[in-house]
Amino acid sequence: MRLRRAALDLGALIWDGHCLPDARIRIPLATLNRHGLVAGATGTGKTRTLQLIAEQLSAQGVPVFLADVKGDLSGVAEPGTANDRVRSRAAEVHQQWTPTGFPAEFHALGGAGHGIPLRATVTGFGPLLLSKVLRLNPTQEQSLSLIFHYADTKGLELVDLKDLRAVVAFLTSDEGKRELKGIGGLPAATAGVILRSLTALEAQGMADFFGEPESDTGEFPRRAGDGRGVVSVLELPAVQGEPRLFSAFLMWLLADLFHDLPEAGDVDRPRPVFFLDEAHLLFDDASEAFLEAIAQTVRLIRSKGVGVFFVTQSPKDVPADVLGQLGNRIQHAPRAFTPDDQKALKATVRTFPESAYDLGELLTGLGTGEAVVTVLSERGAPTPVAAVRLRAPESLMGPVDAAALDRAVRQSPLHARCAQAVDRESAYERLTGARDVQSEETAPAEPRDAARTSRGRRRGGEEPSAVEQVLGSGAFRSLARSMGTRLGREITRSLFGTARRRR
Repeated sequence: MRLRRAALDLGALIWDGHCLPDARIRIPLATLNRHGLVAGATGTGKTRTLQLIAEQLSAQGVPVFLADVKGDLSGVAEPGTANDRVRSRAAEVHQQWTPTGFPAEFHALGGAGHGIPLRATVTGFGPLLLSKVLRLNPTQEQSLSLIFHYADTKGLELVDLKDLRAVVAFLTSDEGKRELKGIGGLPAATAGVILRSLTALEAQGMADFFGEPESDTGEFPRRAGDGRGVVSVLELPAVQGEPRLFSAFLMWLLADLFHDLPEAGDVDRPRPVFFLDEAHLLFDDASEAFLEAIAQTVRLIRSKGVGVFFVTQSPKDVPADVLGQLGNRIQHAPRAFTPDDQKALKATVRTFPESAYDLGELLTGLGTGEAVVTVLSERGAPTPVAAVRLRAPESLMGPVDAAALDRAVRQSPLHARCAQAVDRESAYERLTGARDVQSEETAPAEPRDAARTSRGRRRGGEEPSAVEQVLGSGAFRSLARSMGTRLGREITRSLFGTARRRR
């Protein structure tokens, strides 16, 4: 196939058991915003395929976001090391292999790792994604959405988990119950489940992922000084035990980016490309609303020039509504040991176009670093299925050492702004401040004055604080209503319930 525009070079065709090095298999850059799937059993080469694609995207000026679940993709920043296996593979596919490192930045959820801390506010994260993290059922998810709606309309900013806890506690109080009377109540049992789930999340050390400064996903799609795309690597080994959390964060990143980017239409190359590793974790026990949001986001973000690749063990891990939108397919060898594996293999074969290959036999015979590929042509039609021996990555196939990683993080322009967490006044401070003022107003005169003195009197002519102005009546119910009038402006939310940024 002759290509008129830039493309990724995956490797060489395999036919009848032989590698044909001059028969190149490529993916046009212009079709990468039609999304893709990289699938295969553990140990078949999926991670190196991601690395290979990320390198070539970066070299052609396309920013990349990689979720590094196992911790071995940081090597993309360092030149690779030649060995017999690399030399052999390069010779087989006629690759001019040159050890090369690529511009990379490293991130870690809430600072749980070496990377630049990646955080989201609770308000920004939204009720749908948080429900998945907290393992709420659909009824409890609806109650959480009601809590967010109330906080949004009353100007109660939910920055971290203690803010959400404070709002839940208020809405189950006598004053708070009256606030929700017109739009449905918050059952005490449901509030208890939410509070216990928040406590469990905090006990697992996950509270640091929510807070400020909130990460600006608009900073990810950018180029280095030499014109190459920056590879943003999110290291996840420290949170491998909390797959719901990091999978939900990945979708938050994607949804947040979707808010910010303008429409692009057809593009010669994608703006950024996201690789979502362990993609099955996104869909495990997901609610219908969550699955619909994923399908709609994937469908709509294409027009923003964003490509999304799901990386998982089997195409069956991805719902049909999403799988049908993935135009580029790279399938490594699947498992085929048990009757269930055989059934999954037949289902995988049915997801490919008609082929001259016996796909069932071909897939089970693939070696490490080999894959079956079908992509979209420049005309938008699927190409014939091809077995491919993939090129070798030119960067380091393994993790960089910790010292080099720390050095790269400190040199990042994002480090100074994001490294230190900030805890400013938000819902918790407003609500607990309201309780303090109310208790003072109902206490005897002397103790009330003493309490005010202990917090510090206002200096002459100084305006009272926003909280004191709002709380002047001393009535807790009036507090919330006043905040709604004076501060509230209901937050506009996306398909995922994430908050749109106000910039």
